[in-house]
Order: sequence, then structure tokens, then C-alpha cells
Amino acid sequence: MELGIIIAVVVVALIFDYTNGFHDAVNAIATSVSTGALTPRVALAMAAVMNFIGAFLGQKVAHTVSDTITPGEGSHGLVIVMCGLIGAITWNLITWYFGLPSSSSHALIGGLVGSAVAAGAQANWAVVIEKVVIPMFLSPVVAFGLGFVVMLAIMWIFRNSNPGRTSRGFKIAQTVSAAAMALGHGLQDAQKTMGVIFLALLTGGYVAESDGLPPWVIFAAAAAISLGTWSGGWRIMRTLGRRIIHLDPPRGFAAESVAASVLYSTAYIFEAPISTTHTITSAVMGVGATKRLSAVRWGVAKSILTAWVLTFPAAGAVAAVSYWIARLFLP
Repeated sequence: MELGIIIAVVVVALIFDYTNGFHDAVNAIATSVSTGALTPRVALAMAAVMNFIGAFLGQKVAHTVSDTITPGEGSHGLVIVMCGLIGAITWNLITWYFGLPSSSSHALIGGLVGSAVAAGAQANWAVVIEKVVIPMFLSPVVAFGLGFVVMLAIMWIFRNSNPGRTSRGFKIAQTVSAAAMALGHGLQDAQKTMGVIFLALLTGGYVAESDGLPPWVIFAAAAAISLGTWSGGWRIMRTLGRRIIHLDPPRGFAAESVAASVLYSTAYIFEAPISTTHTITSAVMGVGATKRLSAVRWGVAKSILTAWVLTFPAAGAVAAVSYWIARLFLP
């Protein structure tokens, strides 16, 4: 029975990874599409490829995710992990339907913690607070501030240049910045699914805590998020690329470069599973604020902020309910 549950958890984890792809990965390319630097299909193809490559560039974030809860051993522990995934997938689909760029990362951690709490299992709060909650609040602030500063620097450096030539140059540069952003998304978000699968294998006794990630886990997670990216996420792309602020190529380049830098530094230095959604959205608002504060559509930003705040507890609540329902049908 345990093997069957492990297989089910792996399948559901890859479904989550797929929904992450179409929910979050468009954030990496929305700015490039909205500025006209890339066509939607070319941008999605590039993002899918870079997501796949990024998934192979590290394992630190995956191990942080697997350390967030201690579900226990056997089938009961696997049910806890499964219900955490259900909570995350449900919230992803809800926010995708309404076009809100919420965080798949925080939905995943919130789901795992909610399921563990409902089951009376151990949530490793030190890891959750240090590696998830604190970066959840700091990364958007840093991205907003850096976006504002970098855009001011670009405006000063190119203050006497020809606007048309500058815009064309930054359109070309956005191809690089969008690719870097998509690579960072694969580095961060594909690893989160790897972490959940590793947690399931650890719970089932198929790996030891000191083991590295099995190659098939890395490949499967990379493939799932890439396929999800290719399937597209046009609702969220429209919100991020147009409704927050109308971007020009220099601002698109600045936002993507800042967001990618934050993703890499948190993955390699702090081992923190931060939200690509929060990061790029905050960077977009930061570069947009250099026009004037009123240029940012703060009403839309408020709706996004509401989704951010609700993500962790909402995914946790769905996961808890899923666990209670599962206990009615499982021994």
C-alpha cells in the first residue's frame, strides 16, 4: 500500500509542478511580451527551455522544502504530504482562474504545514520562519527597492541618448534578462517539487536524509515545469505585463534583471524557497514607480497583495480539510 501512495504522491507532486509552470513561469516573460521584445510563443519556448536547464543547477532549495515538516513514517506520513500538495494545487488553480499572480512556493509550504498541523505531525517552525516567512516579506521589499534604484541608474546613464535607439537596444537586452529570469525560476521552483518528492521517498524509507536527489526526480520535475510553462498562462501574463503598469523596454529589462539577481542569491546563498511571483511583481512596481508613483495601478497591486497574504493560510486550510477527509477513507 505504501508504494502505491508514494507513486500517487509523486504523480500529484508533478501535477503541482505542471500547474506551477503555467501559473508562475509566465512571470519570467510577461514583461518581455508586454514591451514587444519577444512574441508570446517565442517567449514561452525560451522560458520552457531555461526552466528545464535551471532545474539542474542546484539542490539546496529542494532540501530546505523537504525540511519544513516531519510527517512521520509510513502511509500516514505520505497522506500528510499528499494533502499538502492538494492544498497547494487548489490555491494555484483558484488564483490562476482570477488572474492573480500569487505564490506557488508559499502555497506549497502553506499546504504542507497545514496538513502537518491538522494531523498532529511536526512542522519545523524554525525552518519555516527563517527560510520561508522572513524571505517572503523581505524579497519583495528588496526587489522593489533594487528595481527603483536600477531604473534610476539606467535613466541617468542614458539621459542623453536617442530614445528610439535606446528602446531597440533594451528590447534586445530583454532577451537575455528574460532568459535569466526563466533560468532562475527553474532553479527555484522546480527544486520545490523535487523537495516534496524527496520528502515522500524519505517518509517511505526509500532514501536517507543525507542522500542527494535521485537523477530521475530532477529530470521529472524539470520536465513537468517546462511542459506547464509551454502550455501558457495568459491570464496572469496580462495582469503582470499590463495591468500593474505599462512597461517600456528599459523598465522591462531592469525589472527582469533585478528579479533574476534576487532569485539566484536567495537560492545559492540563503537556500530560501522564495516566490518568483512576488519578486518579479515587486520589481515591476519598483521600476514603474520611477515614472511617478501614480503610474503604478495600486488598486491592482492591492488585489495581488491580498492574494499574497491569503496564500499561506488558504493553502494550509485546504490541505487541513483534505487531510480530515482522507482520514475518513483511509485506515
